[in-house]
Amino acid sequence: MALIDLSKKEVHCKVVYYGPGRCGKTTNLLYIHKAMDEKDRGKMLTIDTKGDRTLFFDLLPLNLGKISGFDIRIQLYTVPGQVMYEATRRLVLKGVDGLVYVADPLMVRRERNIEGLEDLRRNLEKHNVKLENMPLVLQYNKRDLCDTPIPTLTVEQLEQDLNSQLKTVYYEAVATTGIGVFETLTEITKRTVRHVAEKHLLTKI
Repeated sequence: MALIDLSKKEVHCKVVYYGPGRCGKTTNLLYIHKAMDEKDRGKMLTIDTKGDRTLFFDLLPLNLGKISGFDIRIQLYTVPGQVMYEATRRLVLKGVDGLVYVADPLMVRRERNIEGLEDLRRNLEKHNVKLENMPLVLQYNKRDLCDTPIPTLTVEQLEQDLNSQLKTVYYEAVATTGIGVFETLTEITKRTVRHVAEKHLLTKI
């Protein structure tokens, strides 16, 4: 749920990047943070999970202008993708306003993509939130691997596995070089701000 600070006339929206381990969630945020002007970004906070390079979460406030006289700030989080950190993922999802699901293209991780989406759905339900009611963007990352001998999933296969029911927008990406990164961010930001404005600003302020 968005945090509305009436004294500062600010609305803080929370967007979480979700997905299986090593799919590129953290790489997205690192690229965004590095590419943005210092005046438009906040401090990035990271906590390493034991025995893995995945970060516990990242925090990145972005200034995005005003709605109904309120400054809109977006906080970007990632979650650890490994199975053992389900409780942590559930905790980070508390109060979420928008979601980016990052999928891995490797054929050997096909089941992990599907399981990760179900994990997201299950953890949202523990907060009494339905995935279908949330602003959501899919990102099919590491598309550069499709030009290598490594067996990879086609976009059609990813769509069948992850988007046949959700029918939301997706972006192909290579987070290490920035391809599709800001397109994904722009889309989820627009959807989240619209969702928060309709739910909170236009009805309660």
